[in-house]
Amino acid sequence: MRTGFRYAALRLSAACMALAAAGPLMAQASLDSVTMSDVEQASPAAPEILPMREQAKLINAILADRLDTIVPRLMREQKISMWVLMAREYFEEPVVATMLNAESMHARRRTILIFFDPGNGKPVERLTVSRYGLGGLFQPAWDPDKQPDQWKAVADIIAARNPGNIAINTSALSAFADGMTLSQYEEMTAALPEQFRSRIVSGERLSIGWLEARTPMEMRIYPGILRLAHSIMADAFSRKVITPGKTTTADVVWWYRQRVNDLGLKVWFQPSVAVIRQGEKGMLEGDTVIQPGDMLWTDFGITYLRLNTDTQHLAYVAKPGETAVPAGLRAGLADANKVQDALLSSYKVGATGNQVLAAARAKSLAQGLKPSIYSHPLGYHGHAAGPSLGFWDNQNADPRGENPVHANTTWSIELSARKDVPEWGGQGVEFRTEENAFFDGKQVRFLDGRQTEIRLIPSD
Repeated sequence: MRTGFRYAALRLSAACMALAAAGPLMAQASLDSVTMSDVEQASPAAPEILPMREQAKLINAILADRLDTIVPRLMREQKISMWVLMAREYFEEPVVATMLNAESMHARRRTILIFFDPGNGKPVERLTVSRYGLGGLFQPAWDPDKQPDQWKAVADIIAARNPGNIAINTSALSAFADGMTLSQYEEMTAALPEQFRSRIVSGERLSIGWLEARTPMEMRIYPGILRLAHSIMADAFSRKVITPGKTTTADVVWWYRQRVNDLGLKVWFQPSVAVIRQGEKGMLEGDTVIQPGDMLWTDFGITYLRLNTDTQHLAYVAKPGETAVPAGLRAGLADANKVQDALLSSYKVGATGNQVLAAARAKSLAQGLKPSIYSHPLGYHGHAAGPSLGFWDNQNADPRGENPVHANTTWSIELSARKDVPEWGGQGVEFRTEENAFFDGKQVRFLDGRQTEIRLIPSD
């Protein structure tokens, strides 16, 4: 039975990969045609959004490929024989939620997933101990009519395979790796024969590794997803949306929400729009009316095809007769770009997040810059699994930055540089910027460029 399943899984995987190569991506050439670039387009055209059926096909193809490649690699690197994951309906833990096929929007009742590496180069088994299948990606391994006790079924599977160790998702540091609840742990261990309880280990590195790893299939579409977000941001910071002296920052925030909803997409956080104004301390939000002479800031992110974006851009509302952004504001963004360069040049496989942060800050300070770095992984979550690179309220080493940086990961390059603006009487201004990038193990590349010029919004 297991052999038959392996053949079926191989056929499914091959079909899914062929589908991803020829089907959805050909149907949606504009998404697939956006490639990584250091140059950001000022007014990018929005890639067409796939119909729901084609989205599901692509999600399932990517998932099949990830299960075939990432899980075996991680288990063997971490020397894990068996990985047991479980979730309850509407209480999906972060890893299980990303292993459900597109048609399985939630765990059903209790969904238990088991990966087992038999060794000797044999394929990793993928089992589901649940009443419902998962799109053919996991072999159903429980017949409730024959064994009504789900926990006993799990114990029987473990005993039959006699794994050297059993990883479960538990972690004091990372929420992404802490999905095993106390009640499920107690029920599982109560059903296990005594000799297997001592073999339980933390699956923290498996969980984080699974969530942070990006595949070639995902990287074919990620730049296009960000291009879609950039196109929405370009419209938000334009006269299509903003009428100086009338439009408020809250108006633009809710324009974002409505636009994303109309496109059939989702935001993963409430968009932010604020005014940085001469003579005002800090940023002005809420019902602040946007006026000529204001610098605008926005923070915006969407979720599409299970991947997230997270971007911050700046714009300037011209005063009557102005045709360019004041030089002092342009210099502030240039300083932020230099901090970006310092950070990107500090990435190194195996270095901890804290080490990357320290190296980037040292390079920035040596140039006379005033940096604040608070970058983070990006992917299946906006603030995603992996090591943090600083926090806005802590520029020193932090326990959350102790994990190493890995190749084939995506990042939100989020930071700011403080600069005095001569045109504003020497007022100190924080120039915040955030761009999305991919680290291939050798270099960090922006997915769809970065902002190097503050967008100019005409006042008339």
